[in-house]
Amino acid sequence: MSTASPNLAPIQELYVSYDSAQKLRHEAAALPSWDLTPRQVCDLELLMNGGFAPLKGFMSEADYDGVVADMRLADGTLWPMPITLDVSEAFAGEIAEGQDIALRDAEGVILAILSVTDRWTPDKAREAEMVYGADDLAHPAVNYLHHQAGPVYLGGAITGIQPPVHYDFRARRDTPNELRAYFRKLGWRRIVAFQTRNPLHRAHQELTFRAAREAQANLLIHPVVGMTKPGDVDHFTRVRCYEAVLDKYQPSTTTMSLLNLAMRMAGPREAVWHGIIRRNHGCTHMIVGRDHAGPGKNSAGEDFYGPYDAQDLFRQHQDEIGLEMVDFKHMVYVQERAQYEPADEIVDKDDVTILNISGTELRRRLREGLEIPEWFSFPEVVRELRRTSPPRSQQGFTVFFTGLSGSGKSTIANAIMVKLMEMGGRPVTLLDGDVVRKNLSSELGFSKEHRDLNIRRIGYVASEITKNGGIAICAPIAPYTATRRAVREDIEAFGAFVEVHVATSLEECERRDRKGLYKLAREGKIKEFTGISDPYEAPVAAELVVDTEGFEVDNCAQQVLLKLEGMGLIAG
Repeated sequence: MSTASPNLAPIQELYVSYDSAQKLRHEAAALPSWDLTPRQVCDLELLMNGGFAPLKGFMSEADYDGVVADMRLADGTLWPMPITLDVSEAFAGEIAEGQDIALRDAEGVILAILSVTDRWTPDKAREAEMVYGADDLAHPAVNYLHHQAGPVYLGGAITGIQPPVHYDFRARRDTPNELRAYFRKLGWRRIVAFQTRNPLHRAHQELTFRAAREAQANLLIHPVVGMTKPGDVDHFTRVRCYEAVLDKYQPSTTTMSLLNLAMRMAGPREAVWHGIIRRNHGCTHMIVGRDHAGPGKNSAGEDFYGPYDAQDLFRQHQDEIGLEMVDFKHMVYVQERAQYEPADEIVDKDDVTILNISGTELRRRLREGLEIPEWFSFPEVVRELRRTSPPRSQQGFTVFFTGLSGSGKSTIANAIMVKLMEMGGRPVTLLDGDVVRKNLSSELGFSKEHRDLNIRRIGYVASEITKNGGIAICAPIAPYTATRRAVREDIEAFGAFVEVHVATSLEECERRDRKGLYKLAREGKIKEFTGISDPYEAPVAAELVVDTEGFEVDNCAQQVLLKLEGMGLIAG
């Protein structure tokens, strides 16, 4: 395959003309509307600007079935990832095939019109097995599929009215056609893309230099700034890190552009998907990493994908993708030679000192305020990371108590609040379940949907407190694992989340029954009562488990304080 002369002609977009958009925007105001989720906004943008070519809209059921089964659209075209519009049952029930619906962003702006041709209820377990390799909730995309994505899919062609508005880094955001025009203008004929969702350190720089030399190509640093893995460094910090080290590259041979992609962390399939997207942006080569787009460990504590599965699948399909793969070399620092080298090419391993810092170790050093050596990263990058990730003792955090009604959550939470306020240094806010219900969720009942919504509200407030450097103490029942996980992901984007399971037994909680609620539940006068007529899903990996039976409140609170001290969140 030759990629020396890429096709840099404009790629087809799904937008209508300005005049047509003005007319359609007026007409669409009367259509049924769907408010897009953040992931759907990312998908829609790349559908409309040609990043997802040859897709012309959200997938039909036939295309979806083919992609799930064997990475093929109904016409046989290679495409590895389902791109579907998931909606609620209530909304789907109001929509008929052949109907148009307006797609709006979070502010209510109409971005596109979807002409619905298909409506179906997918087999999500099968989708998880086929696309992600396992129906395992430890995989972030599988968890999203089962606990956040709507139960009904809509498919059909898209008519684009306007792209989503981005107020950040506008000069760095390029459509496929804008990048293709840039490459044409500069006369670039071979372009290697570097896909990343992490800050750039010295090993990445050496890797990109080597990849560009190997491919005899110009370099496109193409980081994802849409949705990545929960817990990743936020894209604002990452882009500042990228910009801080761009001057380490030769500007005549390197450029950077931001990609508003919602990653699925699907490993091998994701690598193929990334290749197609980069081909659409005018690239001829792409660096495919070791465990490319891997999500980490599964429920059994093992990697979801083999380290080179992504490279193997990409290699099988690279002719059809229309893009050449440049293998990622695992780079390590050889102290005696003061340089980075591919780990598998060092012939004198026994005679030299090989240094490396893992992502986990880097996070620990940031968390504890420890030195990050210059051989590992650039001072400019470390400075940006420290701005966003100061030592834990200076960060906001959330302590999230969960347990049965009457377990002692609120009592311990109050004690912790007072003790932390006594220490001083950061504002402390208590978000008790009953108090929040009275002030924020008074209109909610006790159905599963309403209880979940109440916990999500508590999580949202806690995430804002954490983001702004305060301490949030939450004490709801929070009976459902999926909801607690969603709250954890929201909060860990800004600081630590410390789950404390107050594991007082049901029998003890019933014996206490200060409010008489268990008695009423046993008599059937309270429906869907946790522990009686509705389940409590106990945490399996809480940061701390405390039992209030036979222990004083002060002792339980002391256990929590010791845990916070051990995690570096409060000074010893």
